[in-house]
Amino acid sequence: MTMFDASPRLKDLQQRLTRFMDAHIYPNEAEFARQVNAGNRWEPTGIIEDLKPQAQAEGLWNLFLPPSSAQSSTDTEGQFGAGLTNLEYATLCEIMGRVWWAPEVFNCSAPDTGNMEVLARYGTRQQQELWLRPLLAGQIRSSFTMTEPAVASSDATNIQAEIVRDGDEYVINGRKWWTSGAGDPRCRVTIFMGKSDPSAPKHLQQSMILIPMDAPGVTIQRMLTVFGYDDAPHGHAEVSFENVRVPASNMLLGEGRGFEIAQGRLGPGRIHHCMRLIGQAERALELMLERSQVRTAFGKTLAEQGTVREMIAKSRIEIDQARLLTLHAAHMMDSVGNKAARGQIAAIKVVAPNVALSVIDRAIQVFGGAGVSQDTPLANMYAQARTLRLADGPDAVHLETVAKEEYRAHAPRKPESREAVSAD
Repeated sequence: MTMFDASPRLKDLQQRLTRFMDAHIYPNEAEFARQVNAGNRWEPTGIIEDLKPQAQAEGLWNLFLPPSSAQSSTDTEGQFGAGLTNLEYATLCEIMGRVWWAPEVFNCSAPDTGNMEVLARYGTRQQQELWLRPLLAGQIRSSFTMTEPAVASSDATNIQAEIVRDGDEYVINGRKWWTSGAGDPRCRVTIFMGKSDPSAPKHLQQSMILIPMDAPGVTIQRMLTVFGYDDAPHGHAEVSFENVRVPASNMLLGEGRGFEIAQGRLGPGRIHHCMRLIGQAERALELMLERSQVRTAFGKTLAEQGTVREMIAKSRIEIDQARLLTLHAAHMMDSVGNKAARGQIAAIKVVAPNVALSVIDRAIQVFGGAGVSQDTPLANMYAQARTLRLADGPDAVHLETVAKEEYRAHAPRKPESREAVSAD
């Protein structure tokens, strides 16, 4: 048995998820766009809300939480969610990722998945009852607040937002942006990372705290676009926090443990992003194959053109390489933990977006003008893939991590002492 063998349960989930996508997601892509563009773009779309009960009834709900997230033996089967490993869930993520809004139908969309894992792994019972339960039920949405416009946030130690203890409360001040999910009116809580002790060691200065989005002093200043897309009704916001007060019980895990939480949160999130990107690359390849067989140029179909055939072949090779590397990283996370797998996680965060970009770009070439229009999903897919070379850290940061891990793995061994040699 290899690490890529699927259990009967996983194969069943893969098949049922694929059938659901074929029956309900792909046929409704145009309807989703129509609903978003009709009226208030930030209101939840009817098509997603209609499909959620169907997905839940078919057992395709909350698939993402691994067994390691369990904290309570009182939960069903001793865990929150489906209890799939990172490796198992990664294969489902690829299927859902083929359409950017599909994960929400299954309550498996970012940033809710990462936030739910944080609450399941690090939250108190009170925090779980207040925020995790409604998130698992799909009753509310959430956001994650980390990046700041005034500093280079690829180095999270630069974060300047303040979390100051005042009696039984914390007072929060700062300005954040790229707070994904904040545009949704159902967003009720954000996980906020800020500096709680500037005098502590470098990686112990930061904390994460839960802030209700309707708390006095929380203001959405503007919604940001990504290559012109506003990603409604999800969206990414610039948010100000001015003397926001929350109970001390809203602190996650404890003061100074923000980086510890981030490490636990971002590893799975990166795997999810990468597998969704691979799903998008697969779809782009399929679209390229279909288009090339029905369009004719210079006396023969595009499928008969050598340059197009080369693009098809390169795309298949690159997608399979990226998938295997990503599944290997997921396997490492399951077997040795997120910290020990940091090199593998960093590697896939570089590879997956770049592969997706290459494949999507080739598909755009084959489609010509249609490829950059709203008539295909390719332009939106390209924008998302390019953005994910920045989200959760830019390429340069991840390449540095890979290099560090290589140097660590190949560090010269310390020479044996003279006494040890003499004793032989």
